[in-house]
Amino acid sequence: MFKRNNKIKNTTSLIASLQDIHWSRAHILSMASQIIVLIIGLYIITHMIIELGERRLQEDWAGQRYSELQTVASLASDKVAFLQFRTQTIANGELLRQFINTPNEDQQSKLFQNWNSLIKNIPELLGLALYDPQGKLRLSTSYNFNGLRLPDKLFSKNSSMGGSDVYSSDMAFTPIDGKLEPYIYQVAWLENADQTVNGYLVTFNSVTRVLDSIKPAFFNPNSPLLLLDSQSFLYAGANQPAPLSSMPDTLGASLKQTYPELWQTIAMNNFGQYYSDESTYVYLKVELTGNRESKREYILLSYIRHQDIATRFEQWKIVLILASTVIGILAIGLILFRQRYLMENKARFNSIRLSNGIFNAKLSYAITNDHGRILSISESGAKTLNQPQDSLTDRSLQRILNLTDDEFKPIVESLLTRQHWSGVITSPDDCNQQISIDIRRESLSLTEQHWIVVLNDISELAQIRETAFLNMLLSESAIATALTDAHGRIINCNQKFDELMKLHGDTDTFISKLLGNDIKQIWNNIITQVSLQGEWQGQICPFDQSSFSQPLKVTINGHLSLEGDIEKLIFTVEKLTAKVQNSKYNIFTNSNMILRLVDLENHFNNTSEIIKASSSLLVMDINPEGIFSNIGDISQLEKRQQEIEVQLLKDLPVSYLLAKWQLGKLVLFLPQTDSTQAHLFAISVIEKLATNKLDEGINIGIAGYLEKQSLDQYLANADVALNRAKQSGDQNICQAYTRSTNFNLTK
Repeated sequence: MFKRNNKIKNTTSLIASLQDIHWSRAHILSMASQIIVLIIGLYIITHMIIELGERRLQEDWAGQRYSELQTVASLASDKVAFLQFRTQTIANGELLRQFINTPNEDQQSKLFQNWNSLIKNIPELLGLALYDPQGKLRLSTSYNFNGLRLPDKLFSKNSSMGGSDVYSSDMAFTPIDGKLEPYIYQVAWLENADQTVNGYLVTFNSVTRVLDSIKPAFFNPNSPLLLLDSQSFLYAGANQPAPLSSMPDTLGASLKQTYPELWQTIAMNNFGQYYSDESTYVYLKVELTGNRESKREYILLSYIRHQDIATRFEQWKIVLILASTVIGILAIGLILFRQRYLMENKARFNSIRLSNGIFNAKLSYAITNDHGRILSISESGAKTLNQPQDSLTDRSLQRILNLTDDEFKPIVESLLTRQHWSGVITSPDDCNQQISIDIRRESLSLTEQHWIVVLNDISELAQIRETAFLNMLLSESAIATALTDAHGRIINCNQKFDELMKLHGDTDTFISKLLGNDIKQIWNNIITQVSLQGEWQGQICPFDQSSFSQPLKVTINGHLSLEGDIEKLIFTVEKLTAKVQNSKYNIFTNSNMILRLVDLENHFNNTSEIIKASSSLLVMDINPEGIFSNIGDISQLEKRQQEIEVQLLKDLPVSYLLAKWQLGKLVLFLPQTDSTQAHLFAISVIEKLATNKLDEGINIGIAGYLEKQSLDQYLANADVALNRAKQSGDQNICQAYTRSTNFNLTK
């Protein structure tokens, strides 16, 4: 009744595999590209935030430092004004007036004691000096300033200064205790009651000490403060901690020489900021020692390294990097979660579509309970069982398949123990119908077990197998047959061919190797004839190292594609009897090897214009004048023509084609030849025919291809050359319409 398949399959269900998530290469590349773009984006944003944060700190520092420079400038101006007031106060002192009125040693001693007390209590006061009305030094508290000469403009009659005015000098340097000290001096006029000048009081003030008294209240001690004059020379700020290489660090050094770009910006503006790759600079021009007669500008300059700002921003930088890393990890997790969520939705949709398609497609499926009662069956499954779909629901699978209890029991036991059974049964309604059944026991719910039944009608498959078996028996005939591809590589052969060629089952070879070099030499001609006529026949004689010892008749048939290309070749090989053997040539072909003119025309039309342009056409007349002129001699002409054809085919080059034009005339198509090569070939043909005494009455006309010429025009031109050859008397080869003038009339 049925055949059981003892081979139990334990492979995973294909449906379960399709319902699962599949990480294809496209999904992985898509997710990887998203993650890479995310990482690059986070890196760029984090880097931009850090750069903007550091730049904002630079701007904040520059704004704060500029405010501080303004404060310093204001305080410095006030300080200089206070120094002028103090100079005027000292000039109006009683001791100095008494000394001038009564200059004696006692008054001088009191004056010196008073001045030394002032110098000790006032840090920025370096010394005092008294000059007579002519500008000569009378008294001085320090030898460092003894060489000072007062400006001539103070003594000029055009000078408007005097009385309570105080003159402030430009900054200058003087060595004090081996150290260069920048200073300014102030001059106060000492006048008599009649406003005549009685002398000059000079106070010397340290610029560095003035600035040091102001700086601590507003600046970080590590922040540099430089004071430059209008010529870019440094007068204060030489004690910078770790100064920049572009900044002057010694008193009297020039910023114009160390950093010309910065000095050019400062010289063109009264205040501002300057940013370089490594530092930010803030500058402000101030008037510290202004007088009514002249203005003296000085520059306050400060700077900060970007590295110092980056160090201050380091904590925020770490926070930003950590935050960016956390955001990146969360975003990557979100990408993975989203990708998996989308794939799960797609898998769920595919599962629903697959389940729906199973019962709506042509596949035959059924679901039963654990006792074999059908719960649902597809329409194609009902057709396989040749019963209506509605009538199968709630029926027993055993009754539908018409199985006895003894036949059904092993199925149930196999499902209980191995969860699977498969076999082949014969349809109860049709003895010729074979049904393959595959049953799996699956847990489709937590409490219930179900059977998934797959039904396949294999009747057609069984018939195909039987037909294939019969074809195999028929192929093992007494005729040796082989199947090859278009290049001659053997695909398969029957037993007779294997025995004849002594292959011993090794068919991985070419047919030309088995049949000899003669087949290889005319292989292109064979392929051409098979393409045009569908068949080629010939005789093969034994050769050195051949597997056969007597001549063989070879028939080649071709299987062509829709485009006309050869896909397969069928070789039929038969042994020849002694009566039909022809030992004169290694290979003999019948007249089918000669192309018809129609076949040659088809080949010519399908040939590219490039090959045509380099071709020649040769027309051969083989009818000697006056020999085969009678009707009774036509048979002799046909025999002679066949002998000439055999001789021509034996020595014909691979690419040349031979065709019949009419009785007594042959056509040869010679690709890739010029007039000289075609003429030499014609000479060699006549010489080879002469060796077999077949050259009598042979005339040959040769024509070259002209652009966009049909085969009929080609033949007409060659026929013109043939008629010239006949008319020439002693000339049997002539050319016409050639591309070269190498030959006109020859042998």
